[in-house]
Amino acid sequence: MSDSAKPPQRDAARANSRPWDDPGQKPFVQITGLTKRFADTPAVNDVSLDVYKGELFAILGGSGSGKTTLLRMLAGFEQPDAGRIVIDGVDMTLIPPYARPLNMMFQSYALFPHMTVGQNVAYGLRKEGLPRADIRQRVNEILALVKLEGLGNRKPEQLSGGQKQRVALARALVKRPKVLLLDEPLAALDKKLREYTQFELMNIQDQLGITFLVVTHDQEEAMTLATRIAVMEAGKFVQIGTPTEIYEFPRNRFVADFFGTINLFAGSVAALSVDTLRLRATDLNGEISAPASGCTTGDNVWIGVRPEKIALAKTAPEGAPRNVFKGVVWDLGYYGNLTVYRVKLENGRIIQVSAQNRVRSSERVAEWYDEVYVSWDAHNSVVLRE
Repeated sequence: MSDSAKPPQRDAARANSRPWDDPGQKPFVQITGLTKRFADTPAVNDVSLDVYKGELFAILGGSGSGKTTLLRMLAGFEQPDAGRIVIDGVDMTLIPPYARPLNMMFQSYALFPHMTVGQNVAYGLRKEGLPRADIRQRVNEILALVKLEGLGNRKPEQLSGGQKQRVALARALVKRPKVLLLDEPLAALDKKLREYTQFELMNIQDQLGITFLVVTHDQEEAMTLATRIAVMEAGKFVQIGTPTEIYEFPRNRFVADFFGTINLFAGSVAALSVDTLRLRATDLNGEISAPASGCTTGDNVWIGVRPEKIALAKTAPEGAPRNVFKGVVWDLGYYGNLTVYRVKLENGRIIQVSAQNRVRSSERVAEWYDEVYVSWDAHNSVVLRE
């Protein structure tokens, strides 16, 4: 097997560790009580966060959530009204941007159009006054790392979007920062190139061991890239966890609805057993079974179920799973690898189901206006109290 065909040589101990669960581990980046107001409106409102050395951490939020303001405070471009920023044990709150041990990769890439690729990458090193031989060596090393060998003499206008993105990344990394901040780093790339570059970015981060903090509005990007994610809304973190924890165990309705696709039903607890709840779903005219979650009889809750957790069939499922509803295929979308169905239940409620297309066929499980049954196991129901 050639070197290029080998999988990335990841440090198994680091890849499988969870330093955030180890009380003995010291955070590498500490944000404590950080607040920033514009006029009387808090853009970032008393947030605290610990990020550990070597993490690829994502801050995820919609427009206006405060994520970019937070990133700018980390970079030193905005001064907080309250709180502290500590990097590698040193308080950076009042330190100017140029003196902080970090670099930032901007969404626009901000390449100098009159400079070559090599000159763009070397710019920061030249400003620091490094010897020419050292600059040349470090530029060549970083261009090889981002797979831009042989393109050092090209101008930005001669590059593709993906190549420009890698030049910006090389320029940010060549100074060997302790922390790299990335603001929507892949937003300008098309879908296929973005998916490819996500894995390239992970491999580069793994090789260098630099702590990455990524700001993005793209849930799939955050799930693919990050060791952990902080979901941000209205200037606060509403949940912090691994991608799996946030997707499968959202803390509230906002996180469940923002992070991926989910069907949400209002309901109340009708009955309890040792490990199962029976919930009366008011907008289904029926009952849903779900895992026990510390509720008591009569509690008003929301029940969520992800589309991929729902089975769809033209006949009633055997074995009588706990949650079965009859309906009609009201709409569908074919995505190649999967088909998304919008099923109108007998009471008029629309529920979304996604079915993986595992068999190569021109026929689908169901077509428009077919009568179908949707069903899911009790443990796939998510109970949300707020």
